[in-house]
Amino acid sequence: MRRAISLVLAVGFSSLSMEVDARRIAENDIREHIAILASDDFEGREPGTAGEEKTISYISEQWAEAGLLPGAKAGGWFEPVPLVSFRPIESDARFEKSGRELRFNREDIILVGRDAEYSKKTVPLVFGGTGLNANGQIIGEIAGKAVLLLSDAPDDAGSEFLSAQQRATALIDGGAEAVIFVTDVEGWRSAKRRLSAKRLELEGREPRAPIEGAISAKFAIGLVTAAGLDWDELNLKSRAKDFAGINLGISANFEVLTEVTKISSSNVIGRIAGKKPGSGAVLFLGHWDHFGYCGAEGDSDRICNGAVDNASGIAVLIEVAKILAKKKHDRDIFFLATTAEEAGLLGAHAFVQNPAMPLPEIVLALNVDTIAIAPRGTQVSIVGSGTTPITPVVEKVTKKQRRKIGSSDYANTYLKRQDGWVFTQNDVPALVVGSGFSDEKVTERFISGPYHGVDDELSDATELGGATEDANLHVALGQHFASAKKYKRKATGE
Repeated sequence: MRRAISLVLAVGFSSLSMEVDARRIAENDIREHIAILASDDFEGREPGTAGEEKTISYISEQWAEAGLLPGAKAGGWFEPVPLVSFRPIESDARFEKSGRELRFNREDIILVGRDAEYSKKTVPLVFGGTGLNANGQIIGEIAGKAVLLLSDAPDDAGSEFLSAQQRATALIDGGAEAVIFVTDVEGWRSAKRRLSAKRLELEGREPRAPIEGAISAKFAIGLVTAAGLDWDELNLKSRAKDFAGINLGISANFEVLTEVTKISSSNVIGRIAGKKPGSGAVLFLGHWDHFGYCGAEGDSDRICNGAVDNASGIAVLIEVAKILAKKKHDRDIFFLATTAEEAGLLGAHAFVQNPAMPLPEIVLALNVDTIAIAPRGTQVSIVGSGTTPITPVVEKVTKKQRRKIGSSDYANTYLKRQDGWVFTQNDVPALVVGSGFSDEKVTERFISGPYHGVDDELSDATELGGATEDANLHVALGQHFASAKKYKRKATGE
């Protein structure tokens, strides 16, 4: 009888031990990593800098200590991500109508070249509307021309080219010499700030026009008026089925100097080898990069440390890796720290172009981003809810962890602004699960405050309660989806 009781107690304590093990990540564990990654010593973790070297070394060392194996395709920890930066130095754009130079405020246009030096005269200027006709097709007859392109496409356009970048890329493919976005007052301020700064792109990923830039709506209306046309009438004509752009009878003379620099950056990839090869893989990911020195010259604090965005996510990935590496799982578990997310999800794009495993093998990708803003007890939302049939399974595991699930409507407004979107576009189930985007007021307080600024620093007030609960939830999700018994993978196409 005593032996039976002992056996029952042993089983009970074993179950309790597993439960404790699944929840043992503490706030201080996460805080310690954030304190290092978001310190001034790491200089804001900008790709291609000494801050990157410190960052990727720290991540790989932590994962190695946790027991992970190097997971990059080439065999090491680091997968090269070749980047190119473009920073405008000086530009001069002059416009002529019937041999007469048109006078405008040159502060209302900004141009960036594809090459270090660009000079071309008498480039025909075309009003391109949204770049689409009423059938949702990209306009033609723009080869060798400078196209004025409206930033926003109508919601009912019914086209695959709804995003500004998709439309610009299509025009570039059509041979446009220059693509110049027309923006409203608020959009102009944003575009000018963005184009004036150094811009990173993945080398060779998308074609670039010889000239790209932005122009204020006031400037664009002035050009159209000088051409003897009416701005509102042009916008109406651009909705026609046969719209192919309208030549304004104005020629542009461009002189543009651009600082073009190639940058060697890296994704960091670690792996926990599974017991059943061929059973698939689970992928955890988060971006390590931030903006480096982003404050104005002369400011007392110029470093954008990125404590919440996204040192907190990397801190969680390190602690989750430590626990999951303590035992064998059926499936491989990969950990991916991406570069240049802030520049347009570039590290994620690089990974899907050259993945460490076949993309169809990934049963679920879990992106961890901007996680340290919500208090304990905050309900869970899912960025990507509705994009994959796996969502209900994730919700079931979440409920088993005694976490409440709220609406994901607000969370899904961030769907295309995070690395998981790149995987979703490549038919990989990808979700952001946790408290970070659950409470709109909490999230907006961060977005309208320290987000992408010098104030995103670790302090005693940094909220790590929700992040800790989310970290432990990710352990449970990893254990569930890495088990071929708990999650039976469906055949391709099901």
